[in-house]
Amino acid sequence: MKYKIKEVEKITGISAYTIRYYEKEGILPPIDRDENGVRMFNDDNLYWLDLVTCFKNTDMPVKDIKEIVRLSQIGDATIEERKEILKGHRKTIENQIKELKNSLKKIDKKIDFYEGTGEC
Repeated sequence: MKYKIKEVEKITGISAYTIRYYEKEGILPPIDRDENGVRMFNDDNLYWLDLVTCFKNTDMPVKDIKEIVRLSQIGDATIEERKEILKGHRKTIENQIKELKNSLKKIDKKIDFYEGTGEC
């Protein structure tokens, strides 16, 4: 399937401006263009947009996102390098989850205190 940028905007919820920026900055692999220079997206491009959104939502550094894109364009010989970047990011997220759970416990304790059912 082929999609124009406005269709991709509707499908993904990502603005056309942001999509163009991602492509320009190398945050996305290059996107095909038709004979008039109009961007023509395919399902693989939609997959990458979804993946980049996931990475950004989990605060992956842009340099790491760009590196994963760059390495993926080289091919399967870079799988181990990409996997290491993702493992490092996964560890960061695990630490954030641990910190958030700890903070949630403190907040719950304060709520209990305010409700008269616990100590502060």
